[in-house]
This record gives sequence, C-alpha cells and structure tokens, in this order.
Amino acid sequence: MIVVEHFTKTNCTRSTVEDLPIPVNSRVVSGFMGPYGSGKSTTTAGVRTRCLREVVVLEVAGPLIDVVAELGQAIQRALAEGPPGVVVDLSAVSGAEPDAVEALAMAGRHVRDWPAIPVAVACADQQVRDALAAHPLGGYLIVTESLFSAVSRVLAKPTVAVQRLHLAPHPTAPRASRNFVTRTLLDWRLGRAIPFASRVVSELVLSSTINAGTDLDLSVVWDRGALRLTVRDHGLALPGQLPSGFDLHGRGLIAVAGLSRAFGVLPTADGGKVVWAVLDAPRPRFSDRRIRSGHATTSQESPLFTDSCGLAELPFCAGLSRQPA
Repeated sequence: MIVVEHFTKTNCTRSTVEDLPIPVNSRVVSGFMGPYGSGKSTTTAGVRTRCLREVVVLEVAGPLIDVVAELGQAIQRALAEGPPGVVVDLSAVSGAEPDAVEALAMAGRHVRDWPAIPVAVACADQQVRDALAAHPLGGYLIVTESLFSAVSRVLAKPTVAVQRLHLAPHPTAPRASRNFVTRTLLDWRLGRAIPFASRVVSELVLSSTINAGTDLDLSVVWDRGALRLTVRDHGLALPGQLPSGFDLHGRGLIAVAGLSRAFGVLPTADGGKVVWAVLDAPRPRFSDRRIRSGHATTSQESPLFTDSCGLAELPFCAGLSRQPA
C-alpha cells in the first residue's frame, strides 16, 4: 500500500482537490471522479502483473511513454522467475509514441540472448505492431493483435530441460555447483561442455556467495543447443534500488565473458538478482558406422562446442552481449 500525501488536482485554473492524503495499491490502476461527478476520471498509468496458465501477463494502462521504463523493469523481474513466457498486454494503452515503441522493442534483447523464454506483445494498433516487427530487436518478440493469440503462441513453445539446486552461502558452494553441473551435463550427453560450464558457474556462485551472502538458487537449462546457467541470490535492497551488476572483476569477469556467448543480470521482486550466462552446447550427433568385421554399430560423435574466446568487446553492462543488435 502506498499513501500519497498532499495530493492536489486542478481543473484549468480551479482547484478541485487540495492537500488530500490518498492510499493507493502499488501497481494497481486507480481513478478519481471528475470535479462535478460527471463520471470522468483521471487514470493513473501503471503496469499490473497477473498470470494465465503460468504465463506472466503485464497489463499496461495509460500512455505507453509514461510507463515504458516501469514496463522494462517489470519484464526483467518476470523473466527472472523463469516462466514459460511473458506477455505485454497493450489493450488499454492510449497512444504509442515512436520513442516509447522503440524502448519497448529493446525487450527483444532478452529473447535474442535466451530464446527459451519468449516475450510477446498484444496490441490492436497495426502501426505499433509493424514498428515492433521492423525493429532489429523487436523482431525477436512475438507480436499479435490480441491477448489470447499472444498467450497461445507462448504456450505453443516447447518445454525445456531444467535442473535446480539450492545452495547455502558457504565456501563449499562453488565446488557443489561444479559437481551439480557435471552430473547434469553427463545425464544430458553434453560432456564436452563440462569444463567450460563448470568454470562459469563456479565464478558466478563464488561472486554471489561473497557479495550477497544469502542462500542461492542455481538452475541449469538446455534448449536447442544453448546452455543457460543462472544463480539467484536473495539480497535485500532499498525500494527502487536496482542490482549493481555482476560484482565480477579481473580473471572472473574474463572467464565468464570468454566462455559464454552472452551474460547479464536481472532484478528480482524480493530485491535480489539473477545472474545468468548462456553458452553454446549442441547435442552430440549419432551416426551408424560399419567396422571392418562387417557388423553394424552405433557410435557417438564428439559434440562441437564453441567458446567465445574473443575478448575485444567485453559486455560490462548488465544484459549486454557481443552479438550485434
């Protein structure tokens, strides 16, 4: 609950509300009656979050330009929870300036870096849909004209393989994370990725253990040749405070940047953060080979694993990657 103190509203030159304290529910659209009870209201722009079959729906009210910054943070907080997908519902939006549409299109970078969690936009305005589709990053978004079609397309995405581990903030946490990743990747027939993934997850867990000092939640997710490692802490933050970043320095930062194709940080609703890294890890291919004896046998080819060793343009900002926009 938020209490607005000394609220004042004027109609042209006439004061209609003066010095009034008003309690307002956070992230809930609120309205106030017109000066003569005519039924008109002033609507507070904002973003409301709800779920439809585990898909996070962000309902936007008011002019998009007024809420696009809040919407960007809401998208990141939703993605930090690892849902099947996120849908931005613009059904109640009044007006969409080009700058606001471009800012919304920037959400496509999350899907570019990790396509397993789709982000959709439901908007009845054809011009807005066309502008999003034409944007280099907006092209990664699912853009539809209705909420129903947006949710349906998100749910049509295939599920991904995921394993989770809860860790205490103990000096043994990095070793436990390496062992967990090793076992998981062996089960998934991704053995060639183990040295790279183990190094990256160890650095992420070590950083969170030192800087956050809270329990950690580690997840390992594989989807269509990409491996995503996430480490979530539950550090307390002041209201409105954003995560400071990776808290990685020197050799740790170089290791994560050099072995991953993208990495970043997402804020969480409880004031903590989710640090993530995505590595290339295609599945091994199987082929039938005949040995000299003439008997057929199936052998496993070595998987190709590409590490990003070029360190010329390290992504020091949260959420950035070395892939072109």
